[in-house]
Amino acid sequence: MSLPRDQLLKLFDTMVTIRCFEERFAAENAAGKPIGGGHSSVGQEAVPTGVCAHLTERDYVASTHRGHGHCIAKGVDPRLMMAELYGKSTGSNRGKGGSMHIADVDKGMLGANGVVGSNLPLAVGAALTAKIKGVGQVSVSFFGDGASNQGTFHESLNLAAIWKLPVVFVCENNLYAESTPVEYAVAAKDIADRAHGYNIPGLTVDGMDVFAVYDAAGEAIARARQGGGPTLLECKTYRYYGHALADNHLRYRKQEEVDYWRSRDPIESFKRRVLDQNLLTESELSSIESRVKALMDEAVKFAEGSPYPALSELITDVYVSYPPDLLKRTTALPI
Repeated sequence: MSLPRDQLLKLFDTMVTIRCFEERFAAENAAGKPIGGGHSSVGQEAVPTGVCAHLTERDYVASTHRGHGHCIAKGVDPRLMMAELYGKSTGSNRGKGGSMHIADVDKGMLGANGVVGSNLPLAVGAALTAKIKGVGQVSVSFFGDGASNQGTFHESLNLAAIWKLPVVFVCENNLYAESTPVEYAVAAKDIADRAHGYNIPGLTVDGMDVFAVYDAAGEAIARARQGGGPTLLECKTYRYYGHALADNHLRYRKQEEVDYWRSRDPIESFKRRVLDQNLLTESELSSIESRVKALMDEAVKFAEGSPYPALSELITDVYVSYPPDLLKRTTALPI
């Protein structure tokens, strides 16, 4: 392993921040806080961490309904994200986006998207913009195994291949589209095999190993940035919890399967590896864990103490323009 110490610390910091944010989000929801529902990515931290480590703020990411980890890995402030989940005006989208629509264009986060597969064409459009401008930006689309069966997947890969766009398609194959096992719905052995139909590279990696993801994503992103065109990167990973917070019973999975994947936890595997090879120390890792835990406390405090959006902001950022008397008519409605 040849990564410098500061890069190793950054990888660990990102994975722990994603894990802690997701766990705190679930805890706040379970406590009855007015935070809404959502989709946890606990277990999948290595994928956005390994991919986004190669991106700058000028690069683009188009995310999914399970997008908290992508946002954090792309640099979105967890405090603004928590405020967004609470629907507060200090949220990253002024409280109007919620869990499935967090965005921060200043960080290159084009947004999470609730419709499965809807973000792939957005990433292609961003990549086309980057190619036309010739500024060296790269676009990344994260999506799940279920989205690989959508028409937008095939249309996006085809266009990106034809135009040799600087985009990397990252499939987070967590083995289930809601409750449907991937082998029930995907004929190919690996989703990455579908890249051959579009004459682009396709690669399957261990999505529980941040180093494997980091290496594969680094090559794909560098290739895109240098004008080599798109890559389909399939990361085989696992979500520990249900499809959404309300999916508590998980009757479609066997406990033996869950135990196997938990034994390969990306954060614990990272810790064992860097400690065994004397690359980092226990105190360095513990310091990050303590700091991130305090950050989550701060994020919740910030969210709870923030105001809700004013009624006068109801239509701001929703429509490009609207009749002058529309807001007046809206304020007369019982709310």
